[in-house]
Amino acid sequence: MVSDCRRSVWMIVFPGFELLDLSGPLCALHLATGPNRGSYLTRVFSVHGGSVASCSGVPIDTSKALPGERLDTLVVAGGPPDSAIDCDAGTVALIKDLAPQARRVASVCTGAFLLAAGGLLDDRVATTHWRFAAELQRRFPKLRVNADRIYAKDGNVWTSAGITAGIDLTLALIEDDFGIDVSKAVSRDMVVYHRRSGGQSQFSTMLELEPASDRVRDALEFAREHLHEPLSVERMAEVARISARQFARLFLKETGDTPARAIERLRVEVALPRVEEGTESIEMIARNVGFGDKDRMRRAFLRIYGQPPRALRRGRG
Repeated sequence: MVSDCRRSVWMIVFPGFELLDLSGPLCALHLATGPNRGSYLTRVFSVHGGSVASCSGVPIDTSKALPGERLDTLVVAGGPPDSAIDCDAGTVALIKDLAPQARRVASVCTGAFLLAAGGLLDDRVATTHWRFAAELQRRFPKLRVNADRIYAKDGNVWTSAGITAGIDLTLALIEDDFGIDVSKAVSRDMVVYHRRSGGQSQFSTMLELEPASDRVRDALEFAREHLHEPLSVERMAEVARISARQFARLFLKETGDTPARAIERLRVEVALPRVEEGTESIEMIARNVGFGDKDRMRRAFLRIYGQPPRALRRGRG
């Protein structure tokens, strides 16, 4: 059921911010606002207000925050190393002033550096763009960087990986506010997956395989959306519109892997964050991602991660 509560989301930007870090989340929040959905009031702020140029040169009109204004969610955009990572002192001070007024705080990409500079990530798990994860950990040893996450949530603080991962983060925030049906509707409108889970690797199987032909790409996309169903070579070949024999040869040639091994990797990739979260039984996860039973999933985890699901769940705890 959708709440009537109107939630204010304030986005913080600075000179040289990444435009997609702002526009992706704003688009998702706009699409989430409407009949039978949710209700968001979005505003963009900077230290001095006025026009602020993004790293691509596109200027954005911003407001100057006033003390005591109410907000629900504070989101900090990221930017290239010479902007966000250098942690503009004025922007950090603004974040520190506003954060206590917010129910939750979030960052996109290298916006995590600004949260960390303000002490908001101390003793928390966080993520950022994989390229800058080691630098985040080096500069701010009090936090624990998980570079293999699309987004991370620790208490009321959310952080995301690079650029488009801000959309995944925002879909998760929408789901947290108004439920999965609303976030699914938004993802369909945006023509993006609903949704890459927070624990999904930034280095996904889909990206690693990189098939050249539309036939194999279409089959992999179909498989990714139907992991809970039986996925024989014959069924994937039907999607690719060629014979099973031709498909198996083409798949191996373009990806260097067999369809069966690729499907196993996709299933393990989807299962891992659910195993770590610990809210579902191992048996249920195995069924829901298409392994059928926990023993098959256990063997797959041992092949890929070198540990069974239960050990990874204990390690997460």
